Amino acid sequence: MRFQTPLAPARLIRRYKRFLADCRLEDGREVTAHCANPGSMLGLAEPGTKIWLEPNDDPKKKLKWGWRLVDHENGHFTGVDTSVPNRALKAALEAGEVPELAAYRTIRPEVKYGRNSRIDFLLQQDGLPDAWVEVKSVTLSRQPGLAEFPDSVTARGAKHLGELAEMAQSGHRAVMFYLVQRTDCATFTIARDLDPAYGVAFDKARQMGVELLCYGTRITPDDITLGPGLCL
Repeated sequence: MRFQTPLAPARLIRRYKRFLADCRLEDGREVTAHCANPGSMLGLAEPGTKIWLEPNDDPKKKLKWGWRLVDHENGHFTGVDTSVPNRALKAALEAGEVPELAAYRTIRPEVKYGRNSRIDFLLQQDGLPDAWVEVKSVTLSRQPGLAEFPDSVTARGAKHLGELAEMAQSGHRAVMFYLVQRTDCATFTIARDLDPAYGVAFDKARQMGVELLCYGTRITPDDITLGPGLCL
């Protein structure tokens, strides 16, 4: 998934009201960027952090910049836009780059299911059980090389696990797909200390037949693409 316009480096001044970030561009201009991430962004929103912004000239958008990446200044990046995993995974599914799901040819996004929910992807193929795939963006890392989810309490995330478990019990394939938007992690775990209830829901879903997949990403200021599978 390539960024639509070239990204510009900046420094974070502050993130506030969840979806806003004041930033300083390299030429000294201060701008306000949209932060497409409702989570806590633990460890990613410290003032002075080097970030990358995407400009836009869409007259319908009030903010002319979008915060896309954190640059750890050691050759590694973190993607902070929570809409990216769905787009990156859709491209990978269409290209058959996820071995566990490569047999499916029909990819339907945002299909209603569960209790007033929409699944990220419903995959279908003649002769195979439907595969219901929920995608989560993973950006937290508190130990070198280890990615964690969630970064804060997520009742919605636990609800999704429960709904997937119900699909699995009904004879469908139900898949929770964790996409790690960091290039510095090789393993993944659940941050049970941050949300014990999510940890319980995760264990129950696994016991009820929900498949758990975790993949990394390749990230540059030009694009974000699906990376290798990670240990879970």
